[in-house]
Amino acid sequence: MSERRGVVKTARAEETASASQSLFVVRRSIQQPVANAPVMNLKQLAKELGLSQTTVSRALSGYPEVKPATRLRVAAAAAELGYRPNMAALGLATGRSRSIGMVMRGGSEFGPHMSEFLGGVGERLAHNEMDISMSNVDNYDDELRTYRRFAQSKRVDAVILHSPTPTDERALLLTDLGLPFVLHGRTDIGQPISWLDIDNRDAARASTQHLLQLGHRRIGLINGPAGMTFAEHREQGYRDALLKRGIKVEPQLIANGRFTDEIGFRVTHEFLDRHPRPTAIVAGSMMSALGIMRAIRSRGLLLGKDISLIAHDDVFDYLNADNMVPSITTTRSSMRAAGFRIAELILQLLAGTRPESIHELWPVELVVRQSTGPAPTGR
Repeated sequence: MSERRGVVKTARAEETASASQSLFVVRRSIQQPVANAPVMNLKQLAKELGLSQTTVSRALSGYPEVKPATRLRVAAAAAELGYRPNMAALGLATGRSRSIGMVMRGGSEFGPHMSEFLGGVGERLAHNEMDISMSNVDNYDDELRTYRRFAQSKRVDAVILHSPTPTDERALLLTDLGLPFVLHGRTDIGQPISWLDIDNRDAARASTQHLLQLGHRRIGLINGPAGMTFAEHREQGYRDALLKRGIKVEPQLIANGRFTDEIGFRVTHEFLDRHPRPTAIVAGSMMSALGIMRAIRSRGLLLGKDISLIAHDDVFDYLNADNMVPSITTTRSSMRAAGFRIAELILQLLAGTRPESIHELWPVELVVRQSTGPAPTGR
């Protein structure tokens, strides 16, 4: 699948103009609600607008077959008249559950990164009074069965798929089931799918290039779990930068695992036991960086002088790279922002946007701080 940045299409200018005119008519023709007046129901709202109840329900749910001008007109009238839909009734009328599904496999996936991501998803869906339906399963087969149950029971309108592999059968299954989904990451199944990803390859390349420019030649990589698309992309970027400088890649300086303090600590000790040891490390997460820093200090080494460190920062409020001592050089991309945007893309998909037009590849920013310095002499 080609790496290209997608642009989600918006309504045409003439539709917007028409919608604005319709809004103007609604505001002039509908009276302001009276204080303590009875709550308006769907039937009354439809009567005020001169539309069928089905059309009003579908307009409020964003159905693509309802003209944009009509959707905006209905939304404006609902706001002015204080109408709030009965979600159970709306579900019956539209055939939608107003819920987005996610499946987690094992307790290890409920970590800081997923917490931030779900915070962004939930924040955006709340604007549309929609919910997240979470399922926790023990293994891969159970995950596939859960997607089949989602499709058969109509419990969810769409799915957010995460943690993909390069050729992910889960994406193929969801496509075959006809269950809409947006992928956080990328995979190649030979069919058009919706996805949002950060440029992990460029992030690792930029990190490694920065260290090379500082004179480092033996650079360790503490990466994510082997077999994940993002981890493969990061290793590719790391290798790209080394090979461009004519430096041989040393497999013993590449490690894979979950992003935890403990794994960062253990792997760093293994790196430092090598002769000659690496003079710099690229870490896949700030969580790993905590363990790396502990290991460096336990050896009596100075971070930023004896050994340099660059970590990927998913922007946790409680783990600020600027406030660490020394401050940590990072590549930076917010997990919460990714969750918020993916929820927006899900809503656009449900409103009729074609999957192949939803491709977003976000650039990653390199922020240089105190944890990187010139390679120590004599190493």
